[in-house]
Amino acid sequence: MKIGINSGAASGPETTFPGLIERAKKVESLGFDCFWMAHMMGLDAMTALAVVGQQTEKIQLGTAVVPSYPRHPMVMAQQAATTNAAASGRFHLGIGLSHKPIIEGMFGISYEKPARHMREYLNVLAPALRNEKVSYRGEQISANAQLAISESTSVPLLVAALGEVMLKLAGAHADGTITWMTGPKTLEEHIIPKIRKAAAEAGRPEPRIVAGVPTAIVSDQDAAIARIDKGMKMYGQLDSYRAMLAREGVSGPSGIANIGNEADLRRYIQRLRDIGVTDLNCAILGVGDHDTTLEFLASEL
Repeated sequence: MKIGINSGAASGPETTFPGLIERAKKVESLGFDCFWMAHMMGLDAMTALAVVGQQTEKIQLGTAVVPSYPRHPMVMAQQAATTNAAASGRFHLGIGLSHKPIIEGMFGISYEKPARHMREYLNVLAPALRNEKVSYRGEQISANAQLAISESTSVPLLVAALGEVMLKLAGAHADGTITWMTGPKTLEEHIIPKIRKAAAEAGRPEPRIVAGVPTAIVSDQDAAIARIDKGMKMYGQLDSYRAMLAREGVSGPSGIANIGNEADLRRYIQRLRDIGVTDLNCAILGVGDHDTTLEFLASEL
């Protein structure tokens, strides 16, 4: 199982290019496999990773994740291929539907029929990322174009998939899935078997399973739990994440967080390895010592 580090928080030095580049270089120097970047309302994740790609040499780079709705799939593919070219072929595109309060409330775009939107979106995006000619007309999305970016022959595609339909779409069209607010039980019993089945039925290779997990070494676990559930309360209020937390049998985000001492974190990581997670995307929380957690994770590579 590969281990990567998530960046792109809403505050701190990583919200600036100098801070982001410094962090990416440190993560690379410690030997991590991938530097993932969340896409919020700060730096555009793909633009930022294109710059990071010019300042790093070997670490893989990926988005976790870019919302599909605000970008036409050909525009998404063009930016992803450009980022991949800037990173010498080290870029992985993670996309997702986002959530109705964000798409409709912030962008003013209809969130009606999200599964249809993603099905049509992937029918354009997936071949476009392979530099294939796209000729497609759907109810929501149409395209008739082909990219011409010679330095990017193909960009790996990951789709944030939690529900039944999305897992089928990700298995059939993408290289894997990338999750958040999803615990080991749900990954093992729901996410992994269903996306693997969909990929097999579509004649595709076994998919990558990228699990995003809040992570921290903490000395006071009760205090950390309280802070996590307060600070990440919004995730438990979004329908798709709330459904995953309920499936896991936990009441809030702290229930799927990998927190505790080194032995606790090691057991959690091993369980993810055992159930078939291919990539661990660690979002280091501010409830413990950041550098201690980072160095521990590096020792688990």
